[in-house]
Amino acid sequence: MPKGSYEAKRAFLVTITYALIIFFAISMVMPFLWMVSTSLKDINQVFTMPPQWIPRPPRWENYLQIFELMDFGRYWLNTIIVTFGRMAGQFIFCTLAAYAFARLSFPGRNLLFFLLLSSLMVPFETLMVPTFVLMKELGWINTYWALIVPHGLGAFGGAFLVFLLRQFFLTIPKEFEESAIIDGASPFRIFWSIMLPLAKPALAALLIFSFRGAWNDFTYPLIVTNTDNMKVLSLGILGFKGLRAGMTQWHLMMGAATLSILPMILVFLVAQKYFIEGITVGGLKE
Repeated sequence: MPKGSYEAKRAFLVTITYALIIFFAISMVMPFLWMVSTSLKDINQVFTMPPQWIPRPPRWENYLQIFELMDFGRYWLNTIIVTFGRMAGQFIFCTLAAYAFARLSFPGRNLLFFLLLSSLMVPFETLMVPTFVLMKELGWINTYWALIVPHGLGAFGGAFLVFLLRQFFLTIPKEFEESAIIDGASPFRIFWSIMLPLAKPALAALLIFSFRGAWNDFTYPLIVTNTDNMKVLSLGILGFKGLRAGMTQWHLMMGAATLSILPMILVFLVAQKYFIEGITVGGLKE
C-alpha cells in the first residue's frame, strides 16, 4: 500500500473515531445540561416544545425555594454523616481484608475469597426483607447506625472493594515485605507503613467508589428510615414529587438534583488521576 494512501486511511479512521467519541460524549452530557437548564426555569416552561435550553429569564430563586419548602439542609447533613461514616468503615475493613487475602497465608484463604466474591452474585432485592427485620430487631430503624454500620462493615458491595485492593496489593513486590520482616516489623506494621502508602491509587479508587455508593444510595435508606429528619438527599429529592396540589415540581427537583451531584463531580475531578491509575493497575495481576 502506498505511504500516502496508508496515511490518508489512518487519518480518516482517526477522524471517525474522534467524531464518535464527541458524539457519545455530547449524548452523555445532554441530560445533565437539561437538568441544570430545567432548574432555572418556571414550572410552566419545563415541557415547552421545542425545548428551551437557555431559560429566559433564569430563575435563580428556585434554589432558594428548595431550602424554603423542605429541610434540605438537614438532608445534606444526614448524607454527609452517612457518607463519611461508610467511607471510614469500608476503608478500615476492606483494606485489612484485602491485605489478608493478598499477603497472609491461612487455612481456607482461597475458599473464603471465593465465597466473598460469590456474594456479589446475590441481588440486593433478596436481602431487603431480612435486612429490615434485622435492623428492626436491633432497634436501629431511623438511626445513623442502620444507615452506616452494615455498609461500613463491607456489606452490600464491599466484596468488590476488597477484590480491587487485593489485586493491587498483589502487584507490590514481596521484597518490601521481606526487608520489613528482617527489620522485625509485624504484619500490621507492614500493612500500615508499607502497603497503604504504596496503594494510594487503589485507595483513591476505593474512596471514590465508596463515596459514590453512599452519596447516591436510595433503596437502602428507603428501607431503614421513615421519618423526615433522617432522610438523605436521594429521598429528599423524591419529596418534590406531588409537593403542591399533586403536581411534581420538576424545576425544583432538578435544582435539588443539581446541588446533590456537585460533590460527586468535585470528588472525581480531584481524584481522577489516582482513580484511573487504580482501576488500570488493580486489574493487571491475578
